[in-house]
Amino acid sequence: MKLNSRFIVHQTAKDTIIVPTASAGFSGVVKGNQALGSIVKLLRKDVTEADIIAAMKASYDAPDGLIERDVRHALDELRKIGAIDE
Repeated sequence: MKLNSRFIVHQTAKDTIIVPTASAGFSGVVKGNQALGSIVKLLRKDVTEADIIAAMKASYDAPDGLIERDVRHALDELRKIGAIDE
């Protein structure tokens, strides 16, 4: 899977903002935290969900199962708006 090129990502020190282009088919703005930013960075190239989870585990210290749940939730939400090409 990979981030759809019809979405533009902007990152600030604390937030990740995902904005669709006119041809994206989604109208709105997605605002997330640094963890979402890390996921989106990984989605710039073709990766699997397992790849993302492994990279997030290497970067973040979190209780068992939390990273997996959060990654799945983020990917599900990005899929809903058409931001992921599979």
